[in-house]
Amino acid sequence: MQATFNQTLIELVLGDITQENTDAIVNAANSCLAGGAGVDGAIHRAGGPAIMAECRQIGACPTGQAVITTGGNLKARYVIHTVGPIYRGGTHNETHLLESAYKNSLKLARKKGLQSIAFPAISCGIYAYPIHEAAHLALKSCVEFVRVNTEIQLIRHVLFDQRTFDIFAHEFKKLT
Repeated sequence: MQATFNQTLIELVLGDITQENTDAIVNAANSCLAGGAGVDGAIHRAGGPAIMAECRQIGACPTGQAVITTGGNLKARYVIHTVGPIYRGGTHNETHLLESAYKNSLKLARKKGLQSIAFPAISCGIYAYPIHEAAHLALKSCVEFVRVNTEIQLIRHVLFDQRTFDIFAHEFKKLT
């Protein structure tokens, strides 16, 4: 599923983000950049030790912010590590923090001169963000960004299972 917004193609695909050949893939990291489970663990395993070595040099990343490292052994040249919020009932600024995670990842990609980026469903795993709301915020944040920034040509949302893809697709249709 795809649509173009102000010269940028936004796509939804079902797949494994570690196999993406975009300029950068986004890692749903923890604030210590210490590796972990889910997509974070998969990216570190597939990318090899060079990613963790750079993460250790950076040290940390606050929730809603983003940092960049090498892609190591991945097809993508870079990994943008962003920290989504842990969902705690929606009363702890989670909406703003999740939007910021997407927008700051895109700003960092633009600053680095990248033209393509792939996102996972940030905060939708162990951080327990309600998937319908997370999908809406993810897609809305990306569309808002490309309405005023044309440097990035491709934003791909790589969704790990059919249920997540279907929910993102439902939210995507509302924006197209």
